[in-house]
Amino acid sequence: MLTGVVAGAVFTSPAVGSILAAIRTVAQAGAAGTLLIVKNYTGDRLNFGLALERARAEGADVRMVVVGDDSAFTTLKKAGRRGLCGTVLIHKVAGALAEAGASLNEVVEKVSAAAKAMGTLGLSLSPCSVPGSKPTFQLADDEMELGLGIHGEAGVRRMKASGAPAVPSRSLRPPTLPSWPPHALQMLPADEAVETMLAHMTDPSNASHLPLSPGASVVLVVNNLGGLSCLELGIVAGAAVRRLESRGIQVVRALVGSFMTALEMAGVSLTLMLVNEELVGLIDAETTAMAWPNLAAAPATSHRQEIPAPKEGPGTAQCETSTGPDAARVQLVLERVCGALLNMQDKLNELDRAAGDGDCGHTHARAARAIQEWVRARPPPAAPAHLLSSLANLLLEKMGGSSGVLYGLFLTAASQPLLNRNDLPAWADAMDAGIEAMQRYGGAAPGDRTMLDSLCAAAQALHALRSPGTDMLPVLVAAVQSAEAAAEATKHMEAGAGRASYISSSQLLQPDPGAVAVAGVLRAVLEGLQS
Repeated sequence: MLTGVVAGAVFTSPAVGSILAAIRTVAQAGAAGTLLIVKNYTGDRLNFGLALERARAEGADVRMVVVGDDSAFTTLKKAGRRGLCGTVLIHKVAGALAEAGASLNEVVEKVSAAAKAMGTLGLSLSPCSVPGSKPTFQLADDEMELGLGIHGEAGVRRMKASGAPAVPSRSLRPPTLPSWPPHALQMLPADEAVETMLAHMTDPSNASHLPLSPGASVVLVVNNLGGLSCLELGIVAGAAVRRLESRGIQVVRALVGSFMTALEMAGVSLTLMLVNEELVGLIDAETTAMAWPNLAAAPATSHRQEIPAPKEGPGTAQCETSTGPDAARVQLVLERVCGALLNMQDKLNELDRAAGDGDCGHTHARAARAIQEWVRARPPPAAPAHLLSSLANLLLEKMGGSSGVLYGLFLTAASQPLLNRNDLPAWADAMDAGIEAMQRYGGAAPGDRTMLDSLCAAAQALHALRSPGTDMLPVLVAAVQSAEAAAEATKHMEAGAGRASYISSSQLLQPDPGAVAVAGVLRAVLEGLQS
């Protein structure tokens, strides 16, 4: 893209001597000519212009293109339009032309034409601060600045940042978010903010507007002015593509990132360049510039091609429901389990606050409600393998979090030994298979202060089911008691897996919520079978 860059101090044009040194270096390296690409600010024009004159006096072939792509001002200013983020596109076009062997005259002619077909507008929720100085301007918490420059200067219009009845998911958030009460301000949705920007940029009464007609093709640059997150930038980019499409404009390429920032300013600028096939090819041309995005050579669009999800294979189809005594017992056991989890919700959340994010109870309650809805919709299958695999699919879809995956793993693996068997030893094998799958993929082991501690303790007791003539219920009672004791013992363990492993052991004074939940489920299963 560029052969050389000359930098000044923060928000200051580089000195003439520095610019002249760069021109001399490029010339001595064998350049056929030098093009200076300058943003339209008085200091830049003066310093680069003087350096150009001195270089020409030394015999160098030097030209200068001044970029003014600012679409903020409604009336023409004597100084002209400011140079903003669109300058980056000029860098790319000029570099691609030079790399392709175009003459200096041809490069100047084509980039000058491209620069006239561009518009840029900025919008910010905050000013910026030069290191060691106060903010460059003041904004109230509920205000946004439209049409500001890249050196911290204020814009042309101040607007209220509110607009929606609630804080939407697609919104520009205030820069001081951590100190704000949750409902202190209703922020303007990104689509509305972008529409405001596009309306200003393309208003024919605006002297610096960009003529944009339906059917036009543009390159869009969504530029982070410094303080937006990648998530927020992506939200604005999506809104920009949608709003342009609604105007009949094709976004042939979209660049999203930090291309021309104003320190920590929490804002964004939109650049639109009207393009033809040649300009698109120059934008797409390969470059070794490491900060240039790896663009897909395809238009940006909000339309998504939807492909139907593959149908379930013959081995995963929903099994038929059953009726009779076994089905009634299954339904009773599931009701007991759901009731237990809902009753434990607050307790599990409280235990989880010490070691996680405090949502263990919510996660298990979500699973319980999903099972209740499933049972109300149709009788659950009585066949053990079908029951466990159906529950696995349900929890994987509805439960969420790592718990949902772990339960899904356990139930999926546990269903396999029960496919063609329903004797007591098969249930012991099922427990072992489920635990083995959890350990293989989850990475935890007994003693790591997880749900595995309760499961493994219960599994050891269930091994007695493999002895001929064993009475099932006493073995289940012993398994539940072992699981409860193991859950209680986790309060003395140092966490080796999960979020709790990042917490100091001195702060983990309560049992692991996952282990407690498993013990509660096993207790509910036992009570359901006993009744």
